[in-house]
Amino acid sequence: MGLREILRMGRMRVDPALTQALRSRWDTEATAFAFPWGHMIPNLEDVSRITGLRVYGRPVSGYTYPCYHELAEQLLDLPVERRSSLVPRVALQESLGLYEAGKNAGESEDEYLERLSRVSRRELASEPGQQADLDLRRFLVLFLGRLLFATRGDAVHYRFLPLLEDLGEVGGYAWGAAFLAHQFDGLSASERQTSTSGFYPFLQVWAYLHLLALGRGDLTRPGLVPIARRWDSRRDTCHLADQLERLQEAIDSYPYLDPYLGEGDEGQPWLAQARPYFGRVSWSSPSGIVSADRVGAFGDFTTRQ
Repeated sequence: MGLREILRMGRMRVDPALTQALRSRWDTEATAFAFPWGHMIPNLEDVSRITGLRVYGRPVSGYTYPCYHELAEQLLDLPVERRSSLVPRVALQESLGLYEAGKNAGESEDEYLERLSRVSRRELASEPGQQADLDLRRFLVLFLGRLLFATRGDAVHYRFLPLLEDLGEVGGYAWGAAFLAHQFDGLSASERQTSTSGFYPFLQVWAYLHLLALGRGDLTRPGLVPIARRWDSRRDTCHLADQLERLQEAIDSYPYLDPYLGEGDEGQPWLAQARPYFGRVSWSSPSGIVSADRVGAFGDFTTRQ
C-alpha cells in the first residue's frame, strides 16, 4: 500500500520550540518559510526521502459527504450518526482492541508500543479474510485521519473511507503528494497558531536536515532509511521562551545547505519512480492546496452536499 516505510518509524518526541520557531517564519502570502537567505518550502523529495511515502500515482482526491452512515456500516461495521462525517477516536481504538490495552507496571513506552504491535499482528493474522479486511480499514481510517492527515480535535474524519473500499487499489495513490499538500494547508491555517496539525515528525526531521546547526535532533541511527528513522528529538530542559530566542538567533545566522548532497539511493526502491518529480516547482493555489509542475497528484477533497 506504500505505507510500510512510514509505519517502520519509531516514536519521536515532539519539539514545540522548533515548531513555533518555524511557524513564526511562515509567510502566508508566499506560502513558504522566509529565511534570511530566501524562501524555502518542503518539497516532494523531502517527503520521499524522509518518510518513504510515494509521491507518484493516482491523486488522492474525491468528494467529502456530510454523512458516511451507509458506507461506514458497509466497510467498517461501525455505527455512525446519520448526519455525521466523524467517528470518535476511542470507537476506532476499541474496535481494534487497543483502547483498554494499558501499560504494565515498570513497562517503558517503547516496550508498551512493541507489545501493542505484537498483539495487533497476532490478532490480525488469526482472523478470517472478511474480518481482517474490516480491521485493516479501521486501522487505515485511524492512521490516515488521526496521524498522517491529522486535524485539530479528537474525532477522525471519514473522508478517506471511499478510497479504502477496494483495498487492492490503496497502494496506487500518491499518499506522499497528498501528505505534502496537507502540511502546507496546516502551516497556512492561521497566523495565530503556534503549533501545526498533521504528522509532526516530518517537519522536525526536515528542520534537522536543512537547519542542522540548530542542534535540535540527534543522529542516533546513521544509514537507516527512510531518513526519519535515523533521528531522535534532542531533549531541551530550558524554558520555552529561552529556547525560542536561541532558535531565532540561530536561524538568522544559518546558511542554506543541500542536505541530500552525496545521499545515495541504497535500500530505497521507492526513490526510482519518485525521482522524475523531484525539483519541480511547487506553489499553493487560492484554495490552499499545493500543486506541482507535472505532478498533478496532490488532489483536493471537494464537499458534496
